[in-house]
Amino acid sequence: MSAENKAIVRQFNHQVIGLCDREAFEQLVAQDFINHSAAPGQNAGREGLWHTFQDILHAGLSGLKVDVLDQVAEGDRVTTRKRITGLHSGPLLGIPATGREVTIDVIDIVRVGGGQYVEHWGINSLPVLLAALRSA
Repeated sequence: MSAENKAIVRQFNHQVIGLCDREAFEQLVAQDFINHSAAPGQNAGREGLWHTFQDILHAGLSGLKVDVLDQVAEGDRVTTRKRITGLHSGPLLGIPATGREVTIDVIDIVRVGGGQYVEHWGINSLPVLLAALRSA
């Protein structure tokens, strides 16, 4: 089961985050998905998650790439350390394009059920990146 869950998370990272593939998103995210790491006031359901990838990351970063660096699975949970990179070519959370190569480091835990993302907890370096872009 752990190997299967790790493969689901790798597929999600490649197809959903990396390629912004809505069809893959529909297959891989449960209808009752909960993002425990959603920002206050943000939608913690599946559409809030899609918004993050389509309207924030892909709107602001071209050539977006996700590299899975480490994965550990136990039971129905998969912990992943990954790096998201891209060119800051569009507005990113209100910051105009700088043309800089950027990196977001992420560690997340996903609970997988029935081959889909059911719950998510995570931390990332996006606030540090935003501060650096503002001062650029």
